[in-house]
Amino acid sequence: MNPVPQHVPMTGFPVDGRELIIGGQPLTLIAARVGSTPFYAYDRSLLDRRVAELRAALPQGLKLHYAMKANPMPAVVAHMARLVDGIDVASAGELKVALDAGADPHEISFAGPGKRDPELLQAVAAGVLVNVESARELPVLQREAEQLGLPARVALRVNPDFELKGSGMKMGGGPKQFGVDVEQVPAVLDEMRARGLQFEGFHLFAGSQNLKPESICEAQQKSYELALRLSAQTPQPIRFLNLGGGFGIPYFPGEQRLDLGPIGANLAALQERARRELPEAELVIELGRYLVGEAGVYVTRVVDKKVSRGQTYLVCDGGLNHHLSVSGNFGQVIRKNYPVTIGNRQGGQAELVSAVGPLCTPLDLLADKMALPQAEIGDLVVIFQSGAYGASASPAAFLGHPAVTEVLV
Repeated sequence: MNPVPQHVPMTGFPVDGRELIIGGQPLTLIAARVGSTPFYAYDRSLLDRRVAELRAALPQGLKLHYAMKANPMPAVVAHMARLVDGIDVASAGELKVALDAGADPHEISFAGPGKRDPELLQAVAAGVLVNVESARELPVLQREAEQLGLPARVALRVNPDFELKGSGMKMGGGPKQFGVDVEQVPAVLDEMRARGLQFEGFHLFAGSQNLKPESICEAQQKSYELALRLSAQTPQPIRFLNLGGGFGIPYFPGEQRLDLGPIGANLAALQERARRELPEAELVIELGRYLVGEAGVYVTRVVDKKVSRGQTYLVCDGGLNHHLSVSGNFGQVIRKNYPVTIGNRQGGQAELVSAVGPLCTPLDLLADKMALPQAEIGDLVVIFQSGAYGASASPAAFLGHPAVTEVLV
């Protein structure tokens, strides 16, 4: 008989007595400090550790950017801005947060397929790098640059003719709303030249949430080769080459943490090639979920414990309105359990329960028939791997429940 797949151990959060420790503080103390549940807590020491681990595994000189859409909480962005080399934003709202956080405008890139004219004006005024995703953006950027008397810094986001194999979300290859199809790139480069825009490089992003290092390496190699091939047609030498990211984290039973070793070796080889073949280019990788996802937990309190026809339910005060992905995204995917525990009952006798939120829908499911430490009303349900795509990616107004609090500890 094959063993039942298990979640990887959540080693980032130690236990003291019967309590989880987050950011050096007992969970119940953090809950008291916050004043109410539900809440998200992000551990700054885990953010520091993750960036340090990456720096050690990746070649020196490679630039590391934080894709802040993964977690745009201002305190998190400010903390990350001190750790990484640049910030990637996807709206004028995110741009404001990044600038307020003290990020260097020269190291901010602005992506997104539907940039409005006022957003392009803001980007030029701030002096950030615009990742152009459509020829429509070019005359607008020219106009705003002439109006402001400032250069319009641009990179071209390319929709490649390949995908990131095994990725949870494919963002390149085939028909996509992202970037410019590779076969259209020469014409767009010519127009950039004609309009006097300050071309700096390319942005390639094939996919995300990948746990296979060989797939990530293959996508990086193909992205580099594509940029090298296109470099013969660029208005100026390539100075910025964003190879994307795609680094995943383990959410579900049977998944393992990403092995950085092969990826670091592959990037070192590409960097050595770039020194010869693209001597002015800085190589960049863009990561969001991988940097912050494992540093956060979602905490919700048990408000009722009930048994229905032999099945025990822990009814909690927060649910998919704050953490959509843990519920299965409104039933749009085959749902699997995230790692979950009872944060103030560590080491207790386990019982088979389902944890649900307070919403009037059967989709509001946090944990389905999991063996968790025996809990009572008032105890704290903790969902791990919740530092990315949590509060800001959930339908907070759904059914009118209170908003969730976020803290960095």
